[in-house]
Amino acid sequence: MMGEQAVMKKSKILVTGGGGFIGLALVRELCAQGKTVRVLGRHRYPAAEAAGAVSLQGDIQNLKDVRQAAAGCDTVFHVAAKAGIWGTFQEYYAINVLGTLNVLAACKELGIENLVYTSTPSVVFDGHDIEGGDESLPYSAKPLCAYAITKILAEQYVLQHNSEKLRTAAIRPHLVWGPGDTNLIPRLMARGRDQSLRIVGDGKNQVDIAYIDNVVHAHLLAADNLAGSGSAAGHAFFIGQQEPVSLWPWVNDLFARMDVPPVTSQVSLGTAKTIGWLLEKGYGALGRRQEPKMTRFLAEQLAMSHWFSKKKAETLLGYKEKVSTEVGMERLIEWLQQQGL
Repeated sequence: MMGEQAVMKKSKILVTGGGGFIGLALVRELCAQGKTVRVLGRHRYPAAEAAGAVSLQGDIQNLKDVRQAAAGCDTVFHVAAKAGIWGTFQEYYAINVLGTLNVLAACKELGIENLVYTSTPSVVFDGHDIEGGDESLPYSAKPLCAYAITKILAEQYVLQHNSEKLRTAAIRPHLVWGPGDTNLIPRLMARGRDQSLRIVGDGKNQVDIAYIDNVVHAHLLAADNLAGSGSAAGHAFFIGQQEPVSLWPWVNDLFARMDVPPVTSQVSLGTAKTIGWLLEKGYGALGRRQEPKMTRFLAEQLAMSHWFSKKKAETLLGYKEKVSTEVGMERLIEWLQQQGL
């Protein structure tokens, strides 16, 4: 394919946040394909180095660090971000927005041709069920956490800066999971073991999940497209498994296979949001950095359906899941058992 040949010729690729779950998986695949890969992060990443990448210490909040890391590169995967749903707005803004602006500035100054940005479906979540929504959905007018607000701003900047000289695209993977996960699954397991999870709402909501190999595949397809025909330039893409899952049965299936008690207790969405609001106010007043066990945003995410059409990714990128949900679950269970989790 023309796009694949174009990327194969690229001399150097920069991955920001290459020590995180998505970033490291992307680095490993790029190195396995024989690419020359640099990683930029606040710390050295031995796992990225073991994969064959050069690990550079720096901060995306510092334009000089980004410029030095990106010098000589043709393609940038901007994965670095402050995730989660708790923390000061200033922290999220500095990393997610100002950091992204630095990446864009460095790309322009250095003549880098292709930028693939890791976004999130949270940019369109507005507190209502989304069932099969596509990329025509507007950005949320009332995001409930700093993460969503700052990712909206960052994605807007990335897509607005698309041009003939710098082609940009945004990938929106939903609830990324699989071996190597340091966030979603370990936290679910911990909450399950201490029996602090509650089914929020009627427990019938369906959600998209995205196995890590499929997320990496989508990023590479986007880079291939940008380096080739460029039909994906200036676009965002929802990424997930072929079909959504029923959230709570999926969680309880995982728990059953890992000898974790099933989640059976339920709480209404209204009650959960009230508890979340009270905890947000209390934690904020006390200046606590630990994330509350419930927030309004989390309550809505746990209670509502949020799954998306993949048609645009299939049409423009040629995306199709490489690993099914069933096979992914088998691999996840094997990894969790190996890790003693």
